[in-house]
Amino acid sequence: MLRPSASQCGGRPCIRGMRIRVQDILEILASGASNEEILAEYPYLELDDIKAALHYAAVQLDHPVLFVP
Repeated sequence: MLRPSASQCGGRPCIRGMRIRVQDILEILASGASNEEILAEYPYLELDDIKAALHYAAVQLDHPVLFVP
């Protein structure tokens, strides 16, 4: 579950109230790390946390685009 908190991570979305941001997970994935590598490096994370970060990113990109002539 993602939780934005003004007092934690500068108000940016983070994983389950921990001090790891969604952006951190996405950047690690973008660098080529596998889910297994991430989970080994961050044992307090779960596979569902990675999936939640990806889902959050997808939802943020899914917005209507209005074209003004």
